[in-house]
Amino acid sequence: MFKSFIIIISFCLSGEIFSQNLNPDYDKSLADSLQADQYGMKMYVLVILKTGNSKIEDKEKVNELFRGHMENINRLVEENKLIVAGPLGKNDQTYRGIFILDVKTISEAKTLVQTDPAVNSGLLDVEYYEWYGSAALPVYLETAKKITKENP
Repeated sequence: MFKSFIIIISFCLSGEIFSQNLNPDYDKSLADSLQADQYGMKMYVLVILKTGNSKIEDKEKVNELFRGHMENINRLVEENKLIVAGPLGKNDQTYRGIFILDVKTISEAKTLVQTDPAVNSGLLDVEYYEWYGSAALPVYLETAKKITKENP
């Protein structure tokens, strides 16, 4: 009798060990709308902006190009293509900032980034990488708008 009890308990526990860890809060319609895989993730393109080779001495021209850079960022956000953007701190690799673009291919990312006047002028150079991250990144922007007191 005791041996049968141990076998039954072992069988029940083995089901717990080998079962999947399913999320009770899973929202299929939200996951589908964000194109999430079973782990809540998806592919993006990570863009690293670096100091370019162009040397423009005219400070007004440089300011104009970087105003266009910021306008381009805002346009890509409005088009739901740019999910994350921001500058990087000083570093030895001359990295200046990043974009995370909600596109499927590096080719699509290149098309979008070529609309940036700071890139087109050579003030910024670009590296592209496929990046696997949370599919929920696009909805963070809704919250970011609510906590941003002043736009740069």
